[in-house]
Amino acid sequence: MGLHLHPTAPAAPRALLPGDPGRALRLARALLDGPRMFNHNRGLWGYTGAAADGEPLTIQATGMGGPSAAIVVEELAQLGVQTVVRVGTCGALRPGPELGDLIVAREVRGEDGASRGLGAPAVQTPDPALTAAALAAGEVLEGAVVSTDLFYAPDEGRAAAWAAAGALAVEMEAAAVLAAAARLGLRAACLLAVSDLLHVPAGRERIGEEELAAAEERLGAAAVRALGAPSRPRVPRPSPSA
Repeated sequence: MGLHLHPTAPAAPRALLPGDPGRALRLARALLDGPRMFNHNRGLWGYTGAAADGEPLTIQATGMGGPSAAIVVEELAQLGVQTVVRVGTCGALRPGPELGDLIVAREVRGEDGASRGLGAPAVQTPDPALTAAALAAGEVLEGAVVSTDLFYAPDEGRAAAWAAAGALAVEMEAAAVLAAAARLGLRAACLLAVSDLLHVPAGRERIGEEELAAAEERLGAAAVRALGAPSRPRVPRPSPSA
């Protein structure tokens, strides 16, 4: 038993990682046959069951932000998870993506403290096979994603600067998930649904609840297809103190 995850069912070798516990429940209902509660400690709801391909899958919420996500990845690895895909929402930084669109992260730029504390480079590349499989799912965009610690940022110019540097969207957990996975030798990727447009004159345009629910289902289905990608061994990265 981990310090934060208290599993009540076996962990699958592969896991989807939404931030929102409610999204974890909704994805479990949509994607798993006979889901069982995997964890409810600290409100981090998780579920394990059989996916559409007949193979076991765990869907585990990480909570908000990089520190919580890094803890969850660490403890899932201790329980035998080998592959993780972050499935969450993001804000589009520039025109192109529309509300409800899916974005596959080609690279993740860490503007957060957790990934830096884990010794990750400023730009991380998700697992190539998982990323290619997610792109093959169709009806998805591809681009650079920024991870930040602040949802309500006091510096309104940061989003414009990230967009000018080539980033397509911003979110809060991907860099920490990739950093923790790399340190532990796990395969990891990131697939996101656009929930906000941050470049509009009003400052933010938010997706409706029904549209978000539909995007979540497509997000989960695409991530499960990506998890069918052939395995490539990963070598754990040395810790910063090594």
